[in-house]
Amino acid sequence: MKVLSLFDGISCGRVALERAGISVDKYYASEIDKHAITISKNNYPDIHHIGDVREIDCFTFKDVDLIIAGSPCQDLSNYKYDRGDVKGLEGDKSSLFYYFVKAIKEIKPKYFLLENVASMQKKWVDVITQELGVEPIMINSALVCGAERKRLYWTNIPGVTQPQDKNINLKDIVLPEKEVPEKHWYTKYEHTYHGDDKKVEATLHLNGHRQSKEVYNLKGKCNTLLCDGNGGNLVKKIYQNGRIRKLTPLEYERLQTLPDEYTRGVSDSARYTAIGNGWTVDVITHILKFIK
Repeated sequence: MKVLSLFDGISCGRVALERAGISVDKYYASEIDKHAITISKNNYPDIHHIGDVREIDCFTFKDVDLIIAGSPCQDLSNYKYDRGDVKGLEGDKSSLFYYFVKAIKEIKPKYFLLENVASMQKKWVDVITQELGVEPIMINSALVCGAERKRLYWTNIPGVTQPQDKNINLKDIVLPEKEVPEKHWYTKYEHTYHGDDKKVEATLHLNGHRQSKEVYNLKGKCNTLLCDGNGGNLVKKIYQNGRIRKLTPLEYERLQTLPDEYTRGVSDSARYTAIGNGWTVDVITHILKFIK
């Protein structure tokens, strides 16, 4: 297949196509983040990077069979609701969705797939549904990995169902304590312990957003990985053998079902951000398999 990936990020779509057993003749990627492009090139040097989605001549890609995209969610996500800062598809970033619509209408691919957050207001869900002409399916990545991640998928690939629950928890993806560098451990802050039967096993006493204080139980799953982890306190934390630490970039990769060390070659902060911005590969793989 010839594939056009808009807002390509770190080319999670390319990984998913491989896992789905779909041969790729050409893969065109529109992306502007330099770290994401570096990661993509490190793994797939044959990808054709075509720059900013706003500057693409769609008619250049008339032979494309599949268009995939995870358009920016920053203006749609409920993460901003408490700040009264939700502009939806009228926001500077999330309005880039309309370039996906433009590509669909001008290229007319056989298949398309769009992903975005399930927490958006219904009025925006309805706008996207009307523009694309298909109803979304909500899939929680927790079915295939150790993290919650509810997302809506709009696609004309027929017959897509829910993935089978693989029953993966944090304990299944974390590194042994002895393999974790000391920089990931918290030693200066006190914490409140809530019990080994709680999803949030402990609360770390530091300043910041609630999510920066939550320490997750290895027997459960963590909440959605954020795109603005940046290696700071928003990186997800776990309680391991009586100690508290951040998850490593490799563990973040596993939570998005990426290959180990897929995001190597850039800083840790860039890795956390790129992974949080990316797709859960095994969910995309599941959807793409319905093409076959």
